[in-house]
Amino acid sequence: MRQRAVFLDRDGVINRALVRDGKPYPPGSLDELEILPGVPEALARLHDAGFRLIVATNQPDVARGLRDKEQIDVLHQALFAQLPLDEIRVCYHDDSDNCQCRKPKPGLLLDAAKSLEINLHESFMIGDRWRDIDAGNHAGCMTVFIDYDYAERKPQAPTVCVDSLAQAVEWILARGGETHEIH
Repeated sequence: MRQRAVFLDRDGVINRALVRDGKPYPPGSLDELEILPGVPEALARLHDAGFRLIVATNQPDVARGLRDKEQIDVLHQALFAQLPLDEIRVCYHDDSDNCQCRKPKPGLLLDAAKSLEINLHESFMIGDRWRDIDAGNHAGCMTVFIDYDYAERKPQAPTVCVDSLAQAVEWILARGGETHEIH
């Protein structure tokens, strides 16, 4: 039997993105890593409902020479220590690498689905950027867009738009058989 999963973007969904000139950027160190309010509780609810929790994140600063993989790993170890995550899948490439794992392409989600026996049509992708939503749509997931009104294009066709991960979880759990309303 295939499992259900919730794929989550990292920066802006789980931890606070550093917004400069209306655009989100990842934290560069543990000092800058701040898990957003309500995230531990929201992820615990999804975990308790039987969802696999998989972070799918683009980290192109590695390809750009601004960070190394070890710096990213330190941030991920901190997230694993504080949150009920099953996996963190990372694309370290930049757009020019034309890889299959860099969102908006669905490679991170497709690879996770294959190795973890996930039913993508019963799964969700939560993101705060158009790339996340496009990746989820291309993979066949339902998509949840957390709209922070960044100074960039909006996704074309998210399944639903919300203001927070807590609202996303309410919507997902309502679709998964529980009856909750988004407040």
